[in-house]
Amino acid sequence: MTNKIRVGLLYGGKSVEHEISLRSARNVYEQIDRSKYEPVLIGITKDGKWHLLDSMDQPISSGRSISLSLGHSDHTFTSTAGPGSGKLDVVFPVLHGTDGEDGSIQGLLQATDIACAGSGVLGSSVAMDKHLSKLLLQKEGIPTCRFVAVSQDNQDQISFEQIVSEVGLPFMIKPISLGSSVGVTKINEAQQFTTAQADTLQYDLGFLAEEFVSGRELECAILGNQEAKSSDPGEIIISPKYDFYSYDAKYQDPDAVEIKVPAILETEITERIKDLCLKSYRALRCEDFARVDLFLTAENAIYINEINTIPGFTNSSMFPSLWAQHQIDYSSLITRIITLALERNEAKKKLNRNYLGTANN
Repeated sequence: MTNKIRVGLLYGGKSVEHEISLRSARNVYEQIDRSKYEPVLIGITKDGKWHLLDSMDQPISSGRSISLSLGHSDHTFTSTAGPGSGKLDVVFPVLHGTDGEDGSIQGLLQATDIACAGSGVLGSSVAMDKHLSKLLLQKEGIPTCRFVAVSQDNQDQISFEQIVSEVGLPFMIKPISLGSSVGVTKINEAQQFTTAQADTLQYDLGFLAEEFVSGRELECAILGNQEAKSSDPGEIIISPKYDFYSYDAKYQDPDAVEIKVPAILETEITERIKDLCLKSYRALRCEDFARVDLFLTAENAIYINEINTIPGFTNSSMFPSLWAQHQIDYSSLITRIITLALERNEAKKKLNRNYLGTANN
């Protein structure tokens, strides 16, 4: 009999960021504290099939097919091909992008009363939608880049000239609901926009045409809920051969970027950045952990770019590096995230779900 907390490590998924999820999940699996936790591997194939696996070295499709037993008191994923998952105390989604980071998985787990690490349905869906998140940040007085929202429905009504008049040239286009710089392009002229627009709409139903900000790319890691804390910022210094922090620069070219943790900044700027990052985290109703990406101009203007509610956990990912500077190692970071999720879940269990009205009180 074991008293270890059983953690369902959920990875893969139908997203174009599937491969990044595999790399992140492997690191979490290798670094999780085995004295406290028993990891249970649950992989999702690119076509959405769920499998229980015995090793990270297995292709997801080679695992045992599983299904969720709704209403089961032990929160079990069952299998007809062998043993199921057994009771899970908490699920740690290491899923990036569509159907993993947008509230879909979080809603499934919430509806079946399974504790889930990271932001819930609201925080996940809001942060994933770049258009909605920017509107909310602006409502809270948090500075963001100028943008024009384009969708499959209105793309014929929004011209290149209109976008330039509103956000300037060059500008960036990026899918509204994806990450890892998939479908992102820097636009310098009209023909390039036409081509990039068609390419981006392969991956999402809409995109933002966003002001290009010439400045330093910085990131802060956030950890916590009511008492959330921000790390000191780190900086991504991109090789001159790249116009921006592209997918290739992030994941394919080991020489594309230099990471500085902490970023070299004046104390006053560091504190301003941390304050804005925490305000952004709270404005979008994020929970447990997230990474906030931002720009800092030569004039020390700060622009919040976006919030990633399931940041990467790969060897090159900024999130664990940002906490390492505060003496929180990889294993301890995973422990803190799981602890936060369990504490939050216990608090929800104490809520009264029965209301009889004031007449009966």
